[in-house]
Amino acid sequence: MTATFLGVRHHSPACARLVARTIEELRPAHVLIEGPADLAGRLDELLLGHELPVAVFSHYRDAQRSATSWTPLCDYSPEWVALTAGRAAGAEVRFIDLPAWHPAFAGRTNRYADAEARYAEATERLCRRFHVDSVDALWDRMFESGADPGDDGLAARLEAYFDVVRGDAVADEGDRAREQYMASWVRAAVAAAGERPVLVVTGGFHRPALVALTGDGNGDGNGGDGNNGDGTEGGPGDGLPGVWPEVPEPPEGAVGGSFLVPYSFRQLDAFAGYQSGMPSPAYYQRLWEAGPDAAGESLVRAVAGRLRERGHPVSTAGLVAAHSTALGLAALRGHRAPTRLDLLDGLAGALITEALDEPLPWTRRGPLRPGAHPVVVEMVAACSGDRVGRLHPGTPAPPLVHDVEARLAALGLGPHHGRPVTLRLTDPADLNRSQALHRLRVLDVPGFTRVSGPAHGTDPVFTETWEPRTAAGREAALIEAGAFGATLDEAAAAVLDDRMHAAGAEPDALAGVLFDAVVCGATRLSARLVAELGAGLGRATALGPLGGALRTALGLWRHDRVYGVARDPLLGAAVDTAVGRVLWLAEGVQGTGAAPDHGRLRALSAVRDAVLHAEELLSVPRETVTGVCHRISADAAAPADLRGAAFGLRRVLGDTGGLDAAAAVRAAAGPGTLGDWLAGLFALARTELTSGGGPEPLIGVLDELVRAMSEEDFLAGLPALRQAFAYFPPRERERIAAQLIERRGLRGSARSLLRVTADPLLIARARNLEDHVERTLDRYGLRAAP
Repeated sequence: MTATFLGVRHHSPACARLVARTIEELRPAHVLIEGPADLAGRLDELLLGHELPVAVFSHYRDAQRSATSWTPLCDYSPEWVALTAGRAAGAEVRFIDLPAWHPAFAGRTNRYADAEARYAEATERLCRRFHVDSVDALWDRMFESGADPGDDGLAARLEAYFDVVRGDAVADEGDRAREQYMASWVRAAVAAAGERPVLVVTGGFHRPALVALTGDGNGDGNGGDGNNGDGTEGGPGDGLPGVWPEVPEPPEGAVGGSFLVPYSFRQLDAFAGYQSGMPSPAYYQRLWEAGPDAAGESLVRAVAGRLRERGHPVSTAGLVAAHSTALGLAALRGHRAPTRLDLLDGLAGALITEALDEPLPWTRRGPLRPGAHPVVVEMVAACSGDRVGRLHPGTPAPPLVHDVEARLAALGLGPHHGRPVTLRLTDPADLNRSQALHRLRVLDVPGFTRVSGPAHGTDPVFTETWEPRTAAGREAALIEAGAFGATLDEAAAAVLDDRMHAAGAEPDALAGVLFDAVVCGATRLSARLVAELGAGLGRATALGPLGGALRTALGLWRHDRVYGVARDPLLGAAVDTAVGRVLWLAEGVQGTGAAPDHGRLRALSAVRDAVLHAEELLSVPRETVTGVCHRISADAAAPADLRGAAFGLRRVLGDTGGLDAAAAVRAAAGPGTLGDWLAGLFALARTELTSGGGPEPLIGVLDELVRAMSEEDFLAGLPALRQAFAYFPPRERERIAAQLIERRGLRGSARSLLRVTADPLLIARARNLEDHVERTLDRYGLRAAP
């Protein structure tokens, strides 16, 4: 007896009905399904009585790579129907695809990703032939619009469609390995079944190759060299009765596994970015349950309800018009009843009265784009639905789930904790709670969100507050986080380790990982991270990220009494490396006319703090630091903000070459660069300038320079001047304003001077425009007499 091959599109109601009908008619001995073969002994878990959608989550990790993937299933997935209907018919049901960890799935996070998306030329040709906009419209027209359970021509149409999609395209190495392996299962099942039929349900793209590979044992369906894809030889002789292909085992030392997780319609929806199967899962669920008429009515009700809930007017006349339009479009397009696209086009035509900036989203694949029309957003949401799957209570879970539940219960932070949590980090018990919550945060497990607490190493904050948030998706997130380890500590450390390797030599990313490792209490990882951070700092090429990393490392070295890394020698070495690198990079910066770079100003500020508070760590003596700053401040080719910052650092360190700030600003800054130079100066030396009661001499010079500017120069320099004085807090700005009022011999409130009702730059430009108009009128003698 030969095998019957059904090529399907994943999550297609029409294909699911065809699978159910074929099983009923064939009564096969074996039903073989495209799915992970390593679940062969665990299919009963899938049939415990879950509320779909659910997914098989698979993970793998070794010294070289890590991978995760999902195999989602909903009520109308052909694979799910093959599993349930096959079991009900007494067939032996097997998953026959390679395990998700296999290199054949490298770079593929979804087992059921549409193959036609990878071979788009054929589907684009078909779309042009049938005058439709997208693969989904093509599929609806060819298959779903005639969703008749007794459609005898459906199998033939599917076969022809997938033959065209596959065509003569050469499958990639991963597909060839998978097809060879699945073919070996087919041959074994045919041999074992004797005279009874065998049904094979796979993605339609694989069907032509499987037919060729099993028809004569070495068909040309891109089957390669007869290897099963797992290292064993395949061929006509491997289908011996009772002899089934071996399931590949992960390499020694690797960690992997598969668990069921709840899934949602939102995750299934192509409009949310899901690139497999059918979009609009809520619509197709209703189509599967009750047929096209009920699905259409449900969709219209859902769209109208969502729009009315959000304050968009939807009249009965508008809905009647939408229904009439959908009926007309269905008749024009040759559909037995309005399809999803007929309904959506009808609703859009009746409910959207203004022009759209882009085509309707169902004319293409992919997520909604920013700025989509509110009516379109609600239509897509209604098609998507909000169903979330639920696992049976008896479903096995990875050890991490049980560890987290026990850990949080012991800490008084169980899943029903509904109050904000304020923790004193100097209290050992609260510190333990904080570390547990931070570990959940780095694992992206919802439930608690931190709203306050230390944000980096320099924060002198010893309390933090966490607020409970919706736990939607918590179960799935915990199960998926189980891929990283069996305990909360182990899983969080593995995630941080992955982030450390992904950061490479990026100092800001490494500093972020270091801070997270410290707050998580991952002390074993912290030492390695500090070593990686030091190496990354020595290779850094950008001042901004380098300064951020220096700030974090210095702050942890100086202030951390909570997490136990203060005065750490490895941190001290990282600080020393970063200071030398910042100075080396800063002296090489050239270019004038650019806006101030606040990242490099913060980098020099971090150098200042290191010299002032951790000089014993530095291999660069203070004299060398001031020498570098002297050269930068005198370099006319250096950016003005960097020159001002270098002078400010010299002032902080007590070496200004006899120049005070007032003399320096006269010598170094012209009208076009005054604001930028001051921004650098204030970023580094604001405290020193104001410590003696205010920067009176400097303010006097600045007042003279500003008063000497032309109107054009003043307007050009005003934004940079305002930005420079933003480094002063409000009280100090008020004191400077009072000095200016007194200097000008004016009377008034400094506070009211700062609290203007309009943008000062806008006021200055308006005044300049008025003056220009008056001069023009005077030039032509058009000014009205007083």
